[in-house]
Amino acid sequence: MKIALLGTVGVPGSYGGFETLAENLVRYHARTGHGATLTVWCSGKDNAEHPDDFESANLRYVNLRANGAQSIPYDAVSLWQAVRSGHERILLLGVSGALALPLIRLLSRARIVTNIDGIEWKRQKWKGLARLVLRASEWAAVRFSHEVIADNQAIADHVRDNYGSDCHVIAYGGNHALDHADQARAPTGLPKHYALALCRIEPENNVHVILEAIDGLGTPLVFVGNWDNSAYGRDLKALYGNRPNLHLLDPVYEPGMLHALRARASVYLHGHSAGGTNPSLVEMMHFGVPVLAHGCAFNRHSTEGKARYFETPAELAVQLRGLDPDEAARIGADMREIAQRRYTWDHIGKAYFELLDRV
Repeated sequence: MKIALLGTVGVPGSYGGFETLAENLVRYHARTGHGATLTVWCSGKDNAEHPDDFESANLRYVNLRANGAQSIPYDAVSLWQAVRSGHERILLLGVSGALALPLIRLLSRARIVTNIDGIEWKRQKWKGLARLVLRASEWAAVRFSHEVIADNQAIADHVRDNYGSDCHVIAYGGNHALDHADQARAPTGLPKHYALALCRIEPENNVHVILEAIDGLGTPLVFVGNWDNSAYGRDLKALYGNRPNLHLLDPVYEPGMLHALRARASVYLHGHSAGGTNPSLVEMMHFGVPVLAHGCAFNRHSTEGKARYFETPAELAVQLRGLDPDEAARIGADMREIAQRRYTWDHIGKAYFELLDRV
């Protein structure tokens, strides 16, 4: 059997959640000696080097970018190449190329499994035509895939309610975040203990809510994000960047430094309100740190209702003031237990390959 993995920048992962998923599926395939031949389609534009293989996977390249407007032709070309080269199973990550699925189904007997990601068209950053295309792509992915994966029960509920279809709920692993402890080194100039937030600086991640709440409390906060990539981020950095208790750091990708930042945190603040199961949340849960999360359905499902939740600056401030050491320890222990039970790559890899084997 030949399996094609499509829809990412490529492996090894260096961009986002889907790339981390793809890399860890390849590693699971290699570690378990799965009998299928695995090929990962990669962006020729986004990767400076073009090796022929990674671990147990063959690599093929499409000379387009995997994100932004080019993601649609990138995924469509990848799909066409996968069926032309005789792949019997196709795992498509994301819905960018899903409008090509009706034609692919006509031309090929390949079985298609699609992870539809978050409810992308509902994100605040998409307007007008872009939102319409994303909504149509979600419909096509659900209608023309043989099986659909949702990374969160709230997304599966959305698919059932809107399309009358059932999903396989498979989340993400996060235990790789515990690696590189021997290389852990935190940036200089940070307090010994602090609240930690880490995300893309976007309104739907409620960065302004977290900063307003912490600014009023005077609690030390380390907030890691791409502050300079949008007017929203630049405005917040200008407003809060000089506060002595607020440490607004640029993105950190070095694994040892990320480990050190997470391991030293006394509480994790998770403002994401869209997108399903968020990789940064399940990664942090493995550290056994208490989580205060936005109270959306996605986060409640991910944490099994055992974190603390907020929606406004006042609510977050109340939660932080009321978090005594005993309760903080209990919440942290619950987060670790959930992560070890649900969010390991052995668990996630097994679920994906069992689905691909039987679809």
